[in-house]
Amino acid sequence: MNNIVKYDVAIVGGGIAGLCTALQLANAGYKVCLIEKETYPIHKVCGEYISMESYPFLEQVIGFPFHEFSLPRITQLHISSPRGNIIQHMLKPGGFGISRHTFDHELWQMAHRKGVVLHHYKVENILYADNQYIINTTQKVEISARLAIGCWGKRSNIDIKNERKFTRTKYKGQHNYIGVKYHIHADLPDHIIELHNFKDGYAGISKVENDTYCLCYLTTSNNLSEYQNSIPMMEERMLMCNPWLKNYLTKYKKITPTPVSISQITFDQKELIHRHIPMAGDSAGMIAPLCGNGMSMAMHASKILSGLAIQYLEHKISLDELCNQYTQVWNGNFAARLRAGRILQSLLGSEFLTEAVIALLKPFPPVVSALVGLTHGKTF
Repeated sequence: MNNIVKYDVAIVGGGIAGLCTALQLANAGYKVCLIEKETYPIHKVCGEYISMESYPFLEQVIGFPFHEFSLPRITQLHISSPRGNIIQHMLKPGGFGISRHTFDHELWQMAHRKGVVLHHYKVENILYADNQYIINTTQKVEISARLAIGCWGKRSNIDIKNERKFTRTKYKGQHNYIGVKYHIHADLPDHIIELHNFKDGYAGISKVENDTYCLCYLTTSNNLSEYQNSIPMMEERMLMCNPWLKNYLTKYKKITPTPVSISQITFDQKELIHRHIPMAGDSAGMIAPLCGNGMSMAMHASKILSGLAIQYLEHKISLDELCNQYTQVWNGNFAARLRAGRILQSLLGSEFLTEAVIALLKPFPPVVSALVGLTHGKTF
């Protein structure tokens, strides 16, 4: 190796979980680096809706400057079946919209001002020995840290190299999901988040900042393969079977004609700790996007993990205690939500079941509230 750089904490992955963890540890006075191969600001596939359960954390712990942004307050949920039958439901406490392009960039600027060092490296491997982590990068720079945290997202070469269990399953067809996102200009109410179902998939649309709306959908790789791997053809022949989506995809102008897309999405259970590396965000587990709570879970996990990391760095607990306590608290807060998300994903993944479920739920708002509540938590 040409260089060896030493830190108290090295965080691999600069998404929401990584950025919020870096900010909290830097605020506590530790030397922190963030390893992220992309350059901010970054467009990411995301529904870009944040539950209000996160607002006190962002305002009081992170210090996010809400006053600098004009963000929509979202208080109503609309859900449609593939044929267009729709449920309209009040969201309590609701949430707000902000693009990942803006949100992640602002969090990074805040972290930078706190002294967090950003390395634009691709990580090859993370090793742990003698109470120290060694991070090998493709740029031949070696980073050592007292603690390494994994926030690299849904699936990484590190997961494969370290043989995490979920990477051993080959997901094909109906069990291999893809995500696609556009930003569009639209003339829609800014207090509503909409979820529109189609065959083996669903699309969400809600306002973010600057009169922009996020249109993001999840479907199976089978659907894309059926239409010669053409996203426009799949949208025309499949998504537009839902009249609501047909209206939005044909009426409103896409700000960037080419969408952001990702593949190999899985909602299977993952290990929270692997080879002494605690995980947060999508590295720890993904909730089905229809639940609209992935970003809040990432922030909440960062708060839990940061508190335990500080105790470890202060020699108040051992690494084993950090890992055991984190696993216990994480499961207590999120395991039931992830199970509920998987059940809802299966119910709304079938065209027939989706029509039936929405028809059955429409006369019973309290049941809809209860289902939404299963996928959300309390303020933290």
